[in-house]
Amino acid sequence: MVEQEASNLAKDRKKIFRILFISVFSAMLGLGIVVPLLPFYAESLGATGVWIGAIFSGFAFSRAIFMPIIGKLSDKRGRRIFILSGLLIYTILSFTYIYADSVYTLTGIRVVHGMASAMVIPVSMAYIADLSPKGREGEYMGTFTVSLFLGMGFGPFLGGLIKDLFGMPATFISMAIFSAISLLICLVFLPESSNSLKSSPSFLKAVRNKLMAGVLFFRTMNAFATGGFMVFLPVIASMQNISSTQIGILISISIFTTALLQRRFGKLADRHTKSKIIVVGSFIVSIGLLLIPFQHSFWELLFSTFLIGLGSALSLPSAIAIVTIAGRDVGQGSAMSAFNTAMSIGMITAPMISGGIMDMLGVFYVFIFSGAITLVSIPIFIAIISTSGVKV
Repeated sequence: MVEQEASNLAKDRKKIFRILFISVFSAMLGLGIVVPLLPFYAESLGATGVWIGAIFSGFAFSRAIFMPIIGKLSDKRGRRIFILSGLLIYTILSFTYIYADSVYTLTGIRVVHGMASAMVIPVSMAYIADLSPKGREGEYMGTFTVSLFLGMGFGPFLGGLIKDLFGMPATFISMAIFSAISLLICLVFLPESSNSLKSSPSFLKAVRNKLMAGVLFFRTMNAFATGGFMVFLPVIASMQNISSTQIGILISISIFTTALLQRRFGKLADRHTKSKIIVVGSFIVSIGLLLIPFQHSFWELLFSTFLIGLGSALSLPSAIAIVTIAGRDVGQGSAMSAFNTAMSIGMITAPMISGGIMDMLGVFYVFIFSGAITLVSIPIFIAIISTSGVKV
């Protein structure tokens, strides 16, 4: 009887895992299609470097505002309703991009899109964290985040191809289609979650948790680095006469590298010291960023984007595994929201600061600054981890 119940539980875990994996992959594919093309779309509406940064920061700012609220509510009221609501807004909102007639309108659309994102990605991660067995957090979360990175990896390449063949409006229609597919899958197949949190969930409790302190700092700095990379790589690449399709390939290679190694490095995180793995990954990302301004061809830039993907692949599963462990005490929704809010802080500040650097000094210095910030953040991360009194 006990063996039968354990077998049924394992089957249910696998079923839910597959549903969320496919749904999140499809949703992220839709988002990934338009992200590398937005700087060009914004420029066509008259955006300067700072406004390009504001358009991307608006998305991250909105996520940061709503994630703490939605994360806590999902711990209390269940995950399914928030995932479905977010995907519905994704689908409807995708069409509004076509009718944006100014940088103000486009920024407003991105703000609403960020609110929808706060309902989908962190809550889906919390749902998977609910399912993760003790001692296998890195494996489960590393495997699930493959869906995020595969979607974002295929997206830029597909988006560049669609734009070159059919024009910019077709990319937004494609985003709507993929979001609708995700919505339909979850609506039909996704059951409500169950979690065994005994204490009251709290975003503040998650932020103050000693186990998470260093990880939240790492995620902010990591997002700052990758945020500047994602937004301004298309700008520096276009100066080298690299096509939209090739730009899509550059970004896709970085994300694919991260995606394909998530499960392997997630298992590594379960066996070794997670903080040391995070340090090594951050160092590799910094080297990749610092090399970009000195590279002047598609193949040279491809090497840098591979390094950035490799470094992220090493560090992220370890970081998410630590968050999952802490989430058993503070609530997985609250913990994942804190982790993703840290990411949003990096995403908010990176485009704005990098946009200002681009306007004042040129786009080359954007990557010098991002690489240097990542490098400097490593000893700070080590200091936070060592003073926390928790060995991970």
